Amino acid sequence: MTALGNIDSLFYFAPESALTVGILVLIVYGLLARSASRVVAGGITLATLAASVAATALTADGESRLIFFGLFARDPFTDFFKYLFVLATAIVGIVAMRARDTIDYTTGRDPEATEFYALVLTVTLGMNMMAAATDLLTSYLSLELVSVMSYILSGFKKGDRKSAEASLKYVIYGGVASGVMLYGLSLLYGMAGATDLASVRAAGTQAGLSPALFLGVSLSLAGFGYKIASVPFHMWCPDVYEGAPTPVTAFLSVGPKAAGFALLIRFFGGAVPGEALLPGAPWPLLMGLISAATMTLGNLAALGQTSIKRLFAYSSIAHAGYLLMGFCVFSTAGTEAILLYLVVYLFMNLGAFLVVIALEEAGLGEQIDGYRGLGERSPLVAALMAIFLFSLTGIPPLAGFVGKFYIFTAVVARGGTFFVTLAIIGVLNSAVSLYYYARILRTMYLEKPEAGAPAIVVAPIHRAVALAMVVPTIILGIYWTPVLRVVDASLKMFGG
Repeated sequence: MTALGNIDSLFYFAPESALTVGILVLIVYGLLARSASRVVAGGITLATLAASVAATALTADGESRLIFFGLFARDPFTDFFKYLFVLATAIVGIVAMRARDTIDYTTGRDPEATEFYALVLTVTLGMNMMAAATDLLTSYLSLELVSVMSYILSGFKKGDRKSAEASLKYVIYGGVASGVMLYGLSLLYGMAGATDLASVRAAGTQAGLSPALFLGVSLSLAGFGYKIASVPFHMWCPDVYEGAPTPVTAFLSVGPKAAGFALLIRFFGGAVPGEALLPGAPWPLLMGLISAATMTLGNLAALGQTSIKRLFAYSSIAHAGYLLMGFCVFSTAGTEAILLYLVVYLFMNLGAFLVVIALEEAGLGEQIDGYRGLGERSPLVAALMAIFLFSLTGIPPLAGFVGKFYIFTAVVARGGTFFVTLAIIGVLNSAVSLYYYARILRTMYLEKPEAGAPAIVVAPIHRAVALAMVVPTIILGIYWTPVLRVVDASLKMFGG
């Protein structure tokens, strides 16, 4: 595949260019406006995201090509993730307009609005580049762009001790993972003498399963594992999820996680020789063990949590384990299951976090005990949360069941004792997750509210967005064929 030069590549880089322009407009607006408005800043952000979507659609022709002399790819696989990232960013951007722990709208002035939205758009830009990276350098730099901006967003609650602690821990863990990954990438570069993924793959195929290849790939997994919060690089997740502003937590739980899987698929598909080229390659076994450890630790650690955000942090770790089940089979069916699951996960997980945000704004706090009697105090909000929780568990006929069904089917279809055992571990973990999700439901419906507790009124914007999230959560559990067609098209043209 011939790589386009810089000038010819600009046309296909239009979605990222639109995001860059939007970021600059937000920065200039924040500098010039005496009293920055969160509505204006949010409007600029949504307009930027719309421009990025339009640019993606207008420049997509169904072909796969390398741009900027092979540093990035522009193909349907990348475009699939671009739409996913824009959707996640838009949802969080809308909700953040009415979230005090992100933008304090009660003061009449919103000086931090432009900063917040500029940072979020920068993360989106980095995620786009992660999904498109076809070079060791651009893989690392795009991941770091997302990471550094995420560190700042995690500490965005100025003066809040938990937020500062979350940001610091995120930086420390991220720095260690980044250094380990960089050392692994340097080994791969030393083996191949080049940084593009195709050259690394060719050198690995020629050298066989050499120590340099095995160690380089294993160390590189530190960066990917840190981004998707897999064991043993999950330690940052609970503290960051709890301390960060809740809209930021919601964003981190979906966007960067999806970008991490996009980069992981691109890296292994483009740089790492598979079992067909290297008989006895250890990657399926290694990733399968990481998957089992990740989902088991996440679910077991969630059992004793009293903070709703920490519970969802461990739940997020467990879902990373489920996604890794689809990855470790190294098949088209497994990758298809991952992409489908990411779409489903976006709606049900963001939906659950939107309910948490709405209830925080209504004064309920972050403890599960604060949800006592929610079924009486706010029947609609409680029902929405119940649907999202059942979907996260994987109960039919909701979207979460479809996502897990495709994951488990891909693992069982691979065959062999190891993969069948992994599928059984996944089913057992889903059963465990039902316990802690049901604990929230019990608190909402079976425990009585305090005497005289008033009805809960949530902000209209939160209620509207949560209702919008519940629709695909239900519909995709019944009719998911259109999404599956899009997923299949993105994989057929995968040019990584």
